[in-house]
Amino acid sequence: MEINVQSVKFNADVKLLDFIEKKLSRVEKFNSGIKTLDVTLTLLPDNANKCVKIMARGAGKDYFVEKNANTFEDAVTVCADVLKEQISRQKERD
Repeated sequence: MEINVQSVKFNADVKLLDFIEKKLSRVEKFNSGIKTLDVTLTLLPDNANKCVKIMARGAGKDYFVEKNANTFEDAVTVCADVLKEQISRQKERD
């Protein structure tokens, strides 16, 4: 599975990129059909000023999650949990 990270208007440090890689690498356990994860990190002007968007692309089904938080780590953690839940729900339907 390929994880593409794009940071908008700032450069993400290696520590953050490693954290994202570690958290999202577990998603493949829930659906081996997911080939790419596109992660977009954005700084916002309001209180919850970090936004994370994740698009999971796979065979036949795409998933999208967007969360705002005070830190990118918190937003990535919540996004990973929601993404796993979406994948699990879709498997139950199929």
